[in-house]
Amino acid sequence: MDKTPATKESIWEEFRESNRQRKEAEATFKRELAESSAEFDRRIKRLDDQSDRLSKELEKFKENDDRLSKKIEKLAELSGSYSNNLGYFAEEYFFNAFENGLQNFFGEKFDDIEKNMKGYKKNYKDEYDIVLFNGKSIAIVEVKFKAHKNDIPSILRKADTFRINYPDYKKHQIYLGLATMAFYPELEDQCINQGIAVVKQVGDTVVINDKHLKIY
Repeated sequence: MDKTPATKESIWEEFRESNRQRKEAEATFKRELAESSAEFDRRIKRLDDQSDRLSKELEKFKENDDRLSKKIEKLAELSGSYSNNLGYFAEEYFFNAFENGLQNFFGEKFDDIEKNMKGYKKNYKDEYDIVLFNGKSIAIVEVKFKAHKNDIPSILRKADTFRINYPDYKKHQIYLGLATMAFYPELEDQCINQGIAVVKQVGDTVVINDKHLKIY
């Protein structure tokens, strides 16, 4: 196969072509690198923007959550205060009723009355809303603004805890009562079945049903 001998001109032409291709390749590489870099920068910026937006949303959520938590705390505080006020009102109402003439109670006359007595003996801590005394008997009246049948077990327990907390009265017979501003039939029936006196408000009067009493 014949091969044309290389000349100075052909060698120079080949060099120029190789240099052109190299420059083209360099230009293409730089262009693609620039495009890739620009795309990379765009993606980084999008990620930064998304991160900033997420941070702002999280901060806003936290602020809203903090405000909601404060509102819930305030509502709980108001609710607790409201419940305490109702409970205090009921205690004062029934205590005044007993103190002002309803001491002939449970078929007996009681000589003294106390309210909000507390017992601190270990495993027997308890509270006694209204307690009536005489020489041989104790009447313990639990007071609720609005009682529920689930209150019955804690009322029954008071006879035992009272004797432990106040041993001077351990030989006294104990009567139990529930005073509430609103009785419903099932609650009243359970009190009667357990021998607990029913003490309720009817109009402007305090009515006591103690015919079914049990001595504890």
